[in-house]
Amino acid sequence: MFLKPFISAPSTSNWSKSFSCENGMYANVRMLQRAEVVCLGMLAPRKFMQKRKKVEVFKDAEDEIEQKNWRKVMNEIEEADSAVSVLKSRRAKHQSLPKDLVVGTLVRFKQLKKWNLVSEILEWLRTQHWWDFKEMDFLMLITAYGKQGDFNKAERVLNLMNKKGYPPNVISYTALMEAYGKGGQYNKAEAIFRRMQSSGPEPSAVTYQIVLKIFVQGNRYKEAEEIFETLLDKQTSPLKPDQRMFHMMIYMYKKAGSYDKARKLFVLMPERGIQQTTVTYNSLMSFETNYKEVAKIYDQMQRAGIRPDVVSYALLINAYGKARREEEALALFEEMLDAGVRPTQKAYNILLDAFAISGMVEQAQIVFKSMRRDRCTPDLCSYTTMLLTYVNSSDMDGAEKFFRRIKQDGFEPNLVTYGTLIKGYAKTNNLEKMMEKYNNMRVQGIKPNQMILTTIMDAFGRNEDFSCAVIWFNEMVSSGNPPDQKAKNILLSLAKTAEEKFEANQLVQLNRVPNNVDVGDMCSMNDDADADADVDVDMSHAFEDKDEDLIITGLVVQLNRVPKNVDDGDISIMNNDADADADADVDVNMSHALKIKMKT
Repeated sequence: MFLKPFISAPSTSNWSKSFSCENGMYANVRMLQRAEVVCLGMLAPRKFMQKRKKVEVFKDAEDEIEQKNWRKVMNEIEEADSAVSVLKSRRAKHQSLPKDLVVGTLVRFKQLKKWNLVSEILEWLRTQHWWDFKEMDFLMLITAYGKQGDFNKAERVLNLMNKKGYPPNVISYTALMEAYGKGGQYNKAEAIFRRMQSSGPEPSAVTYQIVLKIFVQGNRYKEAEEIFETLLDKQTSPLKPDQRMFHMMIYMYKKAGSYDKARKLFVLMPERGIQQTTVTYNSLMSFETNYKEVAKIYDQMQRAGIRPDVVSYALLINAYGKARREEEALALFEEMLDAGVRPTQKAYNILLDAFAISGMVEQAQIVFKSMRRDRCTPDLCSYTTMLLTYVNSSDMDGAEKFFRRIKQDGFEPNLVTYGTLIKGYAKTNNLEKMMEKYNNMRVQGIKPNQMILTTIMDAFGRNEDFSCAVIWFNEMVSSGNPPDQKAKNILLSLAKTAEEKFEANQLVQLNRVPNNVDVGDMCSMNDDADADADVDVDMSHAFEDKDEDLIITGLVVQLNRVPKNVDDGDISIMNNDADADADADVDVNMSHALKIKMKT
């Protein structure tokens, strides 16, 4: 049966109510023939997503030669993943290597945050007689090591600067502090910050942004809160807290589970003259698990005149999917396309998961095919989610065929992939095939986790083999995957006779696990036992400059033109651009967003 949605998208929290009231026929079809509902024109291609040939315009013939030469160098570096080898070869072949080309290359890799290449080029330039290595070059080099968390090299560069007569300044100290923080040396990072506060140089806004992030990443919430409270004090604050600082603190409160404090900061932002952005609302949406609450924040964002981005849509689509409201999830995805927001691979994976949870194979197939059409190539997560769709529809023949396709398409099944297939055979009580897949997984060198072992234990127990279930329960302990409360409850439920119940109780008592111990993460990505797939938008990466190309659609190397008049000082661009790089390392990385988990 083919039905077209009666409304465009669930853009308000009242969508579900109006949908059920105004479209009773559709609701009935959904209940009676849920798996057969396919939207007519579902995910039809949009014009804005069609590939267009880029037309380049050059000033003159000389400019065209220079730009193409620079682009060629960039491509060679990308392919070799080494900048110095390419630059050296051009020098050895007596090819043109103008200063503008080197500066442009550095600036571009800085924009792309490829700090390993930035530091590699600068270290090479430091040894070249034809390059006058100045203070700004040193500052960019120490910043590059700071971004990489290489505090040993950052210390070395700082010492070199002192020997060259360049005194430490706020940029070099901030870079060293960041290097310690990213390298896990939190006490040393704090010591640098406290020294700057007491004896100078005075910490900048960038310094505060980075130190807050360091404390949050190191779970040192008290220190972060103390610093931020100081900034909020209008009488003693050295500077006004900015948007990034508020965002980082909101994320910290989410991470700490202090949602009320996060919401208070959200309300405080406009009172302090801080503009709320899409990132701010996305942070709040990521707190919620109930789709109604997520939809309320989404509506509030729209009423505030703030345009949702791909992450906003993905968060609400994910909430609908987990609530098994796949029609709303699809309608919202269509709304996103109609709004001209380009979906990412992860956004597609989230929609795919919405149909996978309910085992809606036809709809999932359309989503899967649309990914390639829209140049969002499916990854292993996409394939595993599609496999889950077959499993949840109890179509193990289809699941087996698709599992073979995964290998044919060049992917190696991982723990999640095998676990999904094992789960499917366990559900259908096909113990022979279940163990066949388990043994295949072990042959591939993949160790089972607690969830897979629980699934196998449950399958044997349900098939009147309690003694075998006990063996698999003990296997959890011996393999270093202590049974969680769910595994214990399953074992207790499998015991039927008095003797079995006594044995089960003995085993459960022997394997007590503290309540705060987290065990059994099926795909080492998520511990939500109520969802086959989940999305965790890591908002710690959500506060970077909102360059849509870099943040939302992924880091695609597009070799933008660099003006011929790039000044030598631009090699660092530290004074004006430091705020943008100050981490700011905060892109809403839906790359870690899709997390798949097996339900037992």
